[in-house]
Amino acid sequence: MTPAGEHPYRGIYAATLTPFLSDGQIDEDALRAHFLSVTAEPGIVGVLCNGHAGECFLLSREERRRVTEIAAETIGATHIIVCGILAEATQEAAAQAGDAAQAGADVALVFPPFSWALSQDDSMAVTHHDTIAKASGLPLMIYQAGVSSKLAYTPEVLASLAVLPGVVGIKEGSWESNTYERNRRLVAELAPHVEVMASGDEHLLSCFVQGSTGSIVSLAAIMPADIVALDRAVQTSDLKTAIEIHRRIQPLANAIYGLAPSGHATARLKMAMELLGRWKNGAARPPITALKEEEMNMLRNALDGAGLLPAVS
Repeated sequence: MTPAGEHPYRGIYAATLTPFLSDGQIDEDALRAHFLSVTAEPGIVGVLCNGHAGECFLLSREERRRVTEIAAETIGATHIIVCGILAEATQEAAAQAGDAAQAGADVALVFPPFSWALSQDDSMAVTHHDTIAKASGLPLMIYQAGVSSKLAYTPEVLASLAVLPGVVGIKEGSWESNTYERNRRLVAELAPHVEVMASGDEHLLSCFVQGSTGSIVSLAAIMPADIVALDRAVQTSDLKTAIEIHRRIQPLANAIYGLAPSGHATARLKMAMELLGRWKNGAARPPITALKEEEMNMLRNALDGAGLLPAVS
């Protein structure tokens, strides 16, 4: 559901996870409960399903469509459904976006194909996004990747993408404060209607203080109330409260996203759901491997430090 108003896409989105049964199939009941749980928090305007945290790159086309259908069936009447689109071929990405539209998505968030880390020219991203928009009819959000990932768009490419018809937001994941600010100012000048939403889970406080019209983060999938509270504290200039929240959640953000290999972030997020007792099975899909005991203990301690684990009597 896209609300009416001058800024319908502004706000905090939870980048959701995809639970599996012991046989590796999607646990649809747990997925429904997950969507309901994160959106029960006032201040969460929607979800991003089929993002990196949702293991979109390990789901089949039919599975991605089913995840979107479940999101639309469960929370589509009250919240915005953003569906991640990731494919190497533009035609396949356009087909996925068409699936998302038919399944009930409100917005498509286009991730840069992994192969672009090897090489791309300045016209590839524009061609990719424009084709997807025309094929699906959905509004688009852009993913600005981290500066060290080799998938980040140059300012020139980002400028071209921001002014494309149908672009309504940017998931800004530069994960470096100066680059984030430069991109935010660039888009504000060229396309002020496009929401620039911080998505660097380890840098939320600094990004919120610099300025953000929302956030799309997987950390909100396990602690939505805290992410909303951090944003609200900054918006109301309550920096003392913002710093207190930041100091409590930052060690957890580092434990999830700040350790090598970075590809284990999804596994850590899902195991957090199991450690918190919310899911029976926190396993990721192969080739993502299980966490070692040392890493499990570190994650458990970080969850405890964030105040998420129940107190032991």
